[in-house]
Amino acid sequence: MSNKVIYAIYNDDDILMDAVKKTRAAHYHIEEVFSPFPVHGLDKAMGLAPTRLAICAFIYGLIGLSFGTWMMNYIMIQDWPQDIGGKPSFSYIQNMPSFVPIMFEETVFFAAHLMVITFYMRSKLWPFKQAENPDVRTTDDHFLMEVAVNDNESELVSFFESTGAVEVKVIVKN
Repeated sequence: MSNKVIYAIYNDDDILMDAVKKTRAAHYHIEEVFSPFPVHGLDKAMGLAPTRLAICAFIYGLIGLSFGTWMMNYIMIQDWPQDIGGKPSFSYIQNMPSFVPIMFEETVFFAAHLMVITFYMRSKLWPFKQAENPDVRTTDDHFLMEVAVNDNESELVSFFESTGAVEVKVIVKN
């Protein structure tokens, strides 16, 4: 199996979107698209599955809510109950309205911090990781589509030139 890929470089996001749709219609496998900014609808045009990060955020929020509830019950009811203004802390249910802000903050804290960790793990963005950007221009004003080559190099080059690519390169990946 060859490890050649084609880098088709575009200078407009609308032309890129049309090229992605044509490439998918021609049944070529798009490895990756590099863009200097998020392009609305590109994930759907590439045929990527919807993200499940929202489910993770909900679960992390529930973990934070549970931790906040346990923490307030343990600290204020079991460990060190206090008589504040003649209102003793005998049960969590009686005092829950005063604990709502803390539970909310714990929910947000856990969801936010665990989502950042999940994002970095899912994206494989580790500290000191080398950049995988194939062309420096994709950080400024160009878009790059990477497509696998399967013994159809000349056909793919002419196909991408017809889709409006300003530059088409065949690269051997390591």
